[in-house]
Amino acid sequence: MNFSSLEIFCAVASEQSVARAARHLARVQSNVTTRVKQLEKELEVDLFSRGGKRMRLTPSGRTMLDYAQRILYLAEEARLAMKPEQQFGRLSIGAMESTAAARLPALLSKYHSRWPRVELEISIGTSRSLVEDVERGHLDCVFVADSGFLGARDPQSKFTARGLSATRAYREDLLLILPPNHPTVGRPTDLRLKTLAAFSSGCAYRSVLERWLGIENFEADGDWKVMELVSYHAILACVAAGSCFALCPRSIVSLQRVPMDICTQKIATIDTYLVAQSSYKSSAYKELLQFLQVSMYHRPGGING
Repeated sequence: MNFSSLEIFCAVASEQSVARAARHLARVQSNVTTRVKQLEKELEVDLFSRGGKRMRLTPSGRTMLDYAQRILYLAEEARLAMKPEQQFGRLSIGAMESTAAARLPALLSKYHSRWPRVELEISIGTSRSLVEDVERGHLDCVFVADSGFLGARDPQSKFTARGLSATRAYREDLLLILPPNHPTVGRPTDLRLKTLAAFSSGCAYRSVLERWLGIENFEADGDWKVMELVSYHAILACVAAGSCFALCPRSIVSLQRVPMDICTQKIATIDTYLVAQSSYKSSAYKELLQFLQVSMYHRPGGING
């Protein structure tokens, strides 16, 4: 049982496929298959259930995956600890589009200045998809909003229940964005529009708006329509054009250099968390946590930004 075998095992567990794991590792498929079988023989257990097209972890495999990830993380940390002044490695970070645009540039710029040899990779997604990517091992850590999508009232406990650690990073005011001259909205029935501009299902902010409107799902409610877009620039432009309404964090509205002819109303405040697997302990990640915590308490208004 060596580091190479553990890396191959983790890749197959993440991809649920020998072929995809081989492509990811730049190895031939037969080599990946052989190494997995050798590891199973050494441990005297079946790590994967091979029925069907996917390689699914057995109960023993899930236990081994936790140990394998911790061993690899500890090995990386040991290597980095030998030269703390020359921190290097790779850190894959996921974020919501709003966080990547409004919050991360300043944070990651300072991080890169301190640790220029750490390779940072940024991915964009919805809160739900980003959490799933961390659970599968596709991303090291993610910035996601707490909208209750994990199904528990206490944010910390719901992440912990899924084997994740969460550090509160930012607090966002969520604004109802309305076309110019739209009357003040005190309740959903005051809305004159029935079309929402939003990101795809799984977006935390969209979930907040659905609950505010008192519906479980836009697609299932015939009274509402959804215009799914991929950027806040497009969302704000559609609202300004008078064709729809939207929900947007205040930090995104504040980024607009040219004032837009729109109406805004605060309807909620929501926390953003930096989330990773509980067993993830790389030095690069620890440094990011430290930079985040320092920025939180030196930012005007503290954690509220």
